[in-house]
Amino acid sequence: MSTDLITELKPSKSAPLFGFWYPASTSTALAVGQMQTQVMLGQPILVCRNKQGQVAAMRDICPHRGMPLSFGQFDGERVECAYHGWQFDTCGRCRHIPALVEGSPLQPEKIGITSYPCQDQDGYIWVFLPDPQQPKLPVPELPRLPLPSKPYRMIQISTILDCTIDDGIVGLMDPAHGPFVHQSSWWRTKASMHDKAKTFEPIPNGFRMVPHAPSKNSGPYKLLNRLYGGPLTTTIDFVLPNQRFEFVQCGSMYVSSRATVTPVGEQQCRIDFAAAWNILPWLPFAKPLFRYFANIFMKQDKQAMERQAVGLKYKPALMLIDDADTPAKWYYKLKAAHLAAVQTGRPLDHPLKDRVTLRWRS
Repeated sequence: MSTDLITELKPSKSAPLFGFWYPASTSTALAVGQMQTQVMLGQPILVCRNKQGQVAAMRDICPHRGMPLSFGQFDGERVECAYHGWQFDTCGRCRHIPALVEGSPLQPEKIGITSYPCQDQDGYIWVFLPDPQQPKLPVPELPRLPLPSKPYRMIQISTILDCTIDDGIVGLMDPAHGPFVHQSSWWRTKASMHDKAKTFEPIPNGFRMVPHAPSKNSGPYKLLNRLYGGPLTTTIDFVLPNQRFEFVQCGSMYVSSRATVTPVGEQQCRIDFAAAWNILPWLPFAKPLFRYFANIFMKQDKQAMERQAVGLKYKPALMLIDDADTPAKWYYKLKAAHLAAVQTGRPLDHPLKDRVTLRWRS
């Protein structure tokens, strides 16, 4: 067997990337005057929505005695610690310490906790987690879900994966698992596998599968063709640190989706999926139908990752083959190139220099 087309990937620590935006919660899960805690990249993060509907994020640890602020109360303006009643505004600045006597020289407003840039966009509340090595770098723009026209409908689905961040992301971009993991009479089967050739090109911090005709063995795409006619095209982007965009278009009709994998701890991630569409706007049960099929896919991927984790706990070396595993190789190289660029201050050395066509069966 020729080994020049095989890359052996030896087990190593799967470290998350700081200096990027990550989803913390769905927008609808955080009402006005509420707060919610999340662990992101191993960090305790408190997100809250004030009386004006604006979102904010801060470290979920009181600097006094280490009590998580999420055990306390939020009145829409200040978070009150449950241990000693210290109060913090949504910028993380201490505004009141009940134990202080009148005339105390201690100034509470000089005490603060780390706050983070926070945005409510595309159905999610996003938090920017700066790189500890480069904390003063400018905050980049949050990549938006492609939504070329309104009105549209949208769903969000989240689930926990028991895997490392790298394994979760590689699973997100894997092009060859579909016939084995997502088997269904309305989607695809192993018997329907055929040769594919897709062209990829570099984009900032990622790569793109350029617009192409989607798989002919896909039931939903067949339905779109029948309803709206051609041409039908699909574009798929992967962007560091963890975002996979897919945009399906048929004339003025579209389905736009984004999946992200956010590390919670070293061996656990949360996958968040959002989809928006303007197809079949008259269909009364469109959202339940989209959610139903998306949940099926999510559960199938979750089961596959949980089964894979049984083998990965023994830390085996992995074999990445050309061309089906090339996107995974690009991800690892992109991640390494980003870390090198942060350390050296030089531009990112993109592993994909020009357009390339990959071929595989699925």
